[in-house]
Amino acid sequence: MDEEYDVIVLGTGLTECILSGIMSVKGKKVLHMDRNSYYGAESASITPLEDLYKRFSLPGKPPESMGRGRDWSVDLIPKFLMANGQLVRMLLITQVTRYLDFKVIEGSFVYKKGAIYKVPVTETEALASSLMGIFEKRRFRNFLIFVANYDTKDPKTMDGVDPNKSSMRALYKKFSLGQDVMDFTGHALALYRTDDYLDQPCINTINRIKLYSESLARYGKSPYLYPLYGLGELPQGFARLSAIYGGTYMLNKPIEEIVMENGKVVGVKSEGEIARCKQLICDPSYIMDRVSKVGQVVRIICVMSHPIKNTGDVNSCQIIIPQIQVNRKHDIYVCMISSAHNVAAQGKYIAIASSVVETNDPEKELNQVSELVLIVMLAFILFIKLFLNTWSKCIFPFYASGISMQIFISRTYDATTHFETTCDDIKDIYERAMGTEFDFAEMERTKNDIFGDAGDQ
Repeated sequence: MDEEYDVIVLGTGLTECILSGIMSVKGKKVLHMDRNSYYGAESASITPLEDLYKRFSLPGKPPESMGRGRDWSVDLIPKFLMANGQLVRMLLITQVTRYLDFKVIEGSFVYKKGAIYKVPVTETEALASSLMGIFEKRRFRNFLIFVANYDTKDPKTMDGVDPNKSSMRALYKKFSLGQDVMDFTGHALALYRTDDYLDQPCINTINRIKLYSESLARYGKSPYLYPLYGLGELPQGFARLSAIYGGTYMLNKPIEEIVMENGKVVGVKSEGEIARCKQLICDPSYIMDRVSKVGQVVRIICVMSHPIKNTGDVNSCQIIIPQIQVNRKHDIYVCMISSAHNVAAQGKYIAIASSVVETNDPEKELNQVSELVLIVMLAFILFIKLFLNTWSKCIFPFYASGISMQIFISRTYDATTHFETTCDDIKDIYERAMGTEFDFAEMERTKNDIFGDAGDQ
């Protein structure tokens, strides 16, 4: 490893693999290393089932009723892709879609007062939904029409609503929408985790609802997509892209030291050898002294022999439990997938509930989902430490951008069930490392030139 690289990437999470792939395409000489023997890092899909038993130190072997172990692929961090979201755009631009197959998630639901309801997002669904009374249905329908037509470049569509000054609370009041409608709009459509958004500029929420609606319009059943064989396929797809353009991958490599000279990274030491580099991108686990813990996520993985009740027996869905429904500060998310996605044995389902930890008894915090999943064959409680780059709390403020050291640290995965915040982090790291904006439009214009040589590989 006595070569010099433009970029060394540590960790094979989705963020790191996307950046590795894009930078390889841009002509950077990339070395990608991971201490693990598998792709995905903390966002890996664990297969076969026997490996999941080992990971959680469960006694014995999986029972025969759970089918063949190799039929299982269990995500450690459950997330879906918004059909019209940023990650899908990245997949299309880079043509990583050649290596993946997706299925539409069959339903999107919201929990209210002990019952599950389909999330209404079209004018027709709003009028038919049992979530609201007859008069509120019409008010919500008018609200959806307003949001769909809202254009900051056309004052006629704004109806006096200033996108940057009017709060979302004021916009709800304008349409006389009650607390229940505010709850499922903010948490099940705009996908906010808390109610902090209510007093922020309404344009952010309008754009989030538009993203949900546009994603739903692509396929009809829900706004979400999921890759066959699990989320672990995503980082592997971008790793393959990087390899096609000259990127070098080394798994199962212990990282002994990040080598610095004059306050700047110059290489990475592994097994007594130093690979030199100009820049370093890594996940927080490789550089713990330069990140601060700001929260914790609790997840429970449930393996079932039935779908979640009151969802129409769909093979996959998302259920959002708004914070106010269970007297919490943060929402609870439930994702369900099944054998239809090649991640479980025939007739089996995987439901994963997650939320931000709020007490000293995280397991108890997810008890509210027990009525949703009921007959559980097997359950693991998984605690994921959440390390984010909250530099304002860091004792070394000059690490904020990473530019002076040329070390760029990714964020870990939050409790949300989509990849929009992950993509925001990818774009932020790209802009700091490359010194230029991550421009989707520019990438669209040049993708034919960039990918023409590898089109048939």
